Amino acid sequence: MAKVYELDYGGRPLRIELGRMAKQAHGSCVVRYGDTVVLVTACRASTPSTNVDFLPLTVNYTEMTYAAGKIPGGFFKREGRPSEKEVLCSRLIDRPLRPLFKEGYATETQVIATVMSLDPANDPEIIAVIGASVALGVSDIPFLGPIAAVRVGKIGGKLVANPSLSEQKQSEIDLIVAAAENGIIMVEGGARFVSEDDAVEALTFAEESVKGVLALQEKIYAECGIPKMIVEKHGVDAALETRIKDLSSVKLKAALSIPAKAERYDKMSQVKDELLKELLPEYPEKEKTIKAVFGDLKYDIMRRMVLDEKRRVDGRSLKDIRDITCEVGLLPRTHGSALFTRGETQSMVVTTLGTSEDEQKIDALAGWEYKKFMLHYNFPPFSTGEVKFLRSPGRREIGHGALAERAINKVMPNSEKFPYTVRVVSDILESNGSSSMASICGASLSLMDAGVPTQAHVAGIAMGLIKEADKYAVLSDILGDEDHLGDMDFKVAGTRQGITALQMDIKIGGVTSAIMKEALYQARDGRFHILSKMEEAITAARGELSKYAPRIITLTIRLERIKDLIGPGGKNIKNIVLQTGVKIDIQDDGKVNIASNDDAAAQKAIEMVKGLTEDAEIGKLYMGKVRRITDFGAFVEILPGTDGLIHISHLSHERVKSVRDVLKEGDEVLVKVIEIDKDGKIRLSRKEALGAPGVPAP
Repeated sequence: MAKVYELDYGGRPLRIELGRMAKQAHGSCVVRYGDTVVLVTACRASTPSTNVDFLPLTVNYTEMTYAAGKIPGGFFKREGRPSEKEVLCSRLIDRPLRPLFKEGYATETQVIATVMSLDPANDPEIIAVIGASVALGVSDIPFLGPIAAVRVGKIGGKLVANPSLSEQKQSEIDLIVAAAENGIIMVEGGARFVSEDDAVEALTFAEESVKGVLALQEKIYAECGIPKMIVEKHGVDAALETRIKDLSSVKLKAALSIPAKAERYDKMSQVKDELLKELLPEYPEKEKTIKAVFGDLKYDIMRRMVLDEKRRVDGRSLKDIRDITCEVGLLPRTHGSALFTRGETQSMVVTTLGTSEDEQKIDALAGWEYKKFMLHYNFPPFSTGEVKFLRSPGRREIGHGALAERAINKVMPNSEKFPYTVRVVSDILESNGSSSMASICGASLSLMDAGVPTQAHVAGIAMGLIKEADKYAVLSDILGDEDHLGDMDFKVAGTRQGITALQMDIKIGGVTSAIMKEALYQARDGRFHILSKMEEAITAARGELSKYAPRIITLTIRLERIKDLIGPGGKNIKNIVLQTGVKIDIQDDGKVNIASNDDAAAQKAIEMVKGLTEDAEIGKLYMGKVRRITDFGAFVEILPGTDGLIHISHLSHERVKSVRDVLKEGDEVLVKVIEIDKDGKIRLSRKEALGAPGVPAP
């Protein structure tokens, strides 16, 4: 029998239903918010995975087109590979779930969130996170939830929980926050140059907002009462553990003090190999255990160095930023390029300018969307000295690119000021911590090198946290090891004016708002330091575009003249393109963008457009063609689609008895515009044109 639980959430009813759909899954629920409905299921394999030292969790978020009353495009007429949005939403659900499984659980687990009905006013992502927590909680999977998610906006100076899509467009802040009972565990979003205090206020508001949803889930868990799987954690022989520590501690600490990543990793591998060589003859069945204890020892030593000695792996203090170099204009034929290097992390970022034809057209569930700015992130295997197959971008690449795009998008010029489609590509050439933040810095430099008039430089920095009991350390500009062995990965991007993007993943509970505030302000200091280095390389957008970039000239014509420019069946516009080779984009508001690498071709196209759309001016002379003769005058076409009347009294300085005595259809005649009335009717004079300076008398 179905059970239904309801709660007012952000001023709208949140409805969770159990026991009606997908009953063969280990856990399932249907979550409804407004008219948005998401089915979430959780399943596990029947036996644990063998020889794995990680949680084999897969999360899939899927949007069915029927949810919005649509039929998929394309030949097959069914949903295909996941869209970028589906990938990002899958990551959004995965990240807060992953730290909350019982230690030692290593059974293949899959969570699937299926959007079955879409109400454009209500986000499916938020209720998909909540649904995943419920589905896992009512299963026997050892999930240590619940968690809940909320979208935080700030409209008119007031924080709002779960703003509608229309409200989000007006919001200064757009954060998705996931939290458990003991605090925030995930943050993802952007902002319009908000302060650190505003960010902390939004996070605190989010924590308060989800308390009711967490309490409701606790009630659901208790009423379902399904016992959780027992996860057996095999203990380590105390004597073996002592031997490992005695043989490796000093050597491992020395290895962890080597600043260079490659040398440090080589030395740690050497220490591990020596340990295995020493112990395997005595413990031939314990290789996996020895490696696990060695990993735990490395974890403990690194953390003790930071907490007790305030010394990091590469010798820096807690707040030090690695050495930075910024270079621009390296690639001669690209439109803009930059090489950003911070320590052992390096990003080559290239900007390409295009026209409206290059916009990305996205068949989203809510309708067609168009993107004029794209930032793509690539992580080739050589960046970490590895050999792997080159594949299409994975979830990590898509997620890092989206974060960098969100950070930079806040400083991009609007299309009226800069009518280009812009693509930025970040290729990571070296990686040792925070390559996504290096991509943001490199993108900002590359855009300015390309002449894109961005508002200001944007820099990003990754912060870390190591916390045990009441002792903690906040780390600036973390290395890969500090990310892996630490308790928090907190990425902050912004300008000197404020924050533009946030991403945070917390692996432990108990991170207070005071710690988050300290991390944000320490991140601001680091960000300002990085911005100073970037400003030394280039302070503002170049005044001219690359000679290899297309030039876009924007003209504005009256809306009534759009049809004249296009012509019957597109005849006129096709003729301009054929004769000049330019690209022309006509917008509904009368703006005409002409794009070409050839200045002469662009000028010719401008003249042709003006010739087809020009409006008559009083006092100006035109060479027109007689289209029709009447008893009282002649109608003359002075511009394409624009006629005026020469009254018989204005045909000549002499008296004219009949119009046909002077003109006939098809004649070319010089005329002057003498009047344009309020209805747009044009009066012409041949007589005044004949008397104009420089015009010979008849």
